[in-house]
Amino acid sequence: MSLLQDMTLSLANTVFEGHRFDCLPISGEQEVLQVQVSGLEEMPIYVTVTDTQILCISYLFKKSELKEGSINELNALLLELSLPMPLSSFGMVGDRYVIYGALALTATAEHVMKELTTLASNAVDALQTLEPYLK
Repeated sequence: MSLLQDMTLSLANTVFEGHRFDCLPISGEQEVLQVQVSGLEEMPIYVTVTDTQILCISYLFKKSELKEGSINELNALLLELSLPMPLSSFGMVGDRYVIYGALALTATAEHVMKELTTLASNAVDALQTLEPYLK
């Protein structure tokens, strides 16, 4: 059984800090797990395991959804927000802005649950904060 499959079983039967985890495995070239954290369902997190880390990503918005002329100001704000934001960073995947976190392959189930709840909460907060830059 893979680490992601173990994680799915562990998350599906757990309540962490009042949150439940709805897990949906997504098959493809790379095994991915979509996780929705109860109370923060609007921002699903996609979890994948590489040879070196557990990567958790939530997609925020597409570059095309930005107001014209706001990209430089937005990017500067994202750099400033990355420092005070716990367990998360901003990045881009293709043309999409993302918020992400990474864990060691040896992370405990509790560490994974903490990452998922924190990342989901940070994603919701980030979208609210960045709303003025969106069309």
